[in-house]
Amino acid sequence: MSVTPLAGHPSAADFHGRIGQDARSGHYAVPRRYRLHLSTACPDGLRIAVTHSLLGLDDTCPAVVLPAVPDCRDGGYAALRPLYDASTHRYTGPARAPVLSDAWSGRIVSTHAPGIARDLARHFGTGGPQLRPCGAESEIEAVERMCAKGIAQAAQLAGSAGGDEPERAAAADRLAQTLDALERWLLGREFMIRDQITAADVELWVTLVELDTVHRNHLDAAAVRRIAEHPALWAYARRLAAHPAFGTHLDLDGIARRHHAHCQGLEAAGAAVQILDWAGHAGR
Repeated sequence: MSVTPLAGHPSAADFHGRIGQDARSGHYAVPRRYRLHLSTACPDGLRIAVTHSLLGLDDTCPAVVLPAVPDCRDGGYAALRPLYDASTHRYTGPARAPVLSDAWSGRIVSTHAPGIARDLARHFGTGGPQLRPCGAESEIEAVERMCAKGIAQAAQLAGSAGGDEPERAAAADRLAQTLDALERWLLGREFMIRDQITAADVELWVTLVELDTVHRNHLDAAAVRRIAEHPALWAYARRLAAHPAFGTHLDLDGIARRHHAHCQGLEAAGAAVQILDWAGHAGR
């Protein structure tokens, strides 16, 4: 298990332990040995929760759902403090989620969300859908990069109160171009890279949820209308929201409370222009 200081948090710890295939790997795959601790109001927690449900791991790897807003002033959870204390000597940083813990040792295996999701799919998902099918890794990584840089990062910069106008405009253009590319790609397709749900769909769907429920609040109305003009993309988001493994984890009130508790940006006119009725589609 590797523990690395987090940038900006000298008292924090980032755990990058992985689940392996056998005892030589240290943390090997055993049913009911591990437990997830996550908040579905957090994008990382939502990704893991959807992955967990798609794979049907309620019994194999139980999940503890934490409150939307952390209950400690440092942004951590009191319920996770014993795990952090047991895993790092004299730890004083925030006890953040998500966490994959080891019930045998009472310690943290990982706080790295992408690694957690990969290990669940690779080592516990044998009876469920192939979320990371053979030969698809490069395609999934390409979708992850597109979501991170072309959507999430671009939307954040476009709605930033601190950047100058040309920088915000360039970010808004990059966001629109990314959505245009996804719109063209999804025409006539049900899923992103295969004829079934994969990790690429989990990544894109959670990113679209965050775009409409969080980033939209800091964009002007014209930018949000431009985002909404992608019928194939948002029809895709609606279809997945209706899937039980996706829609049942949507905590819209929790997402809003978590956003308002941590956000220091200014609300813009786009906050009033909702793109999807997420609750309505998830309830069908």
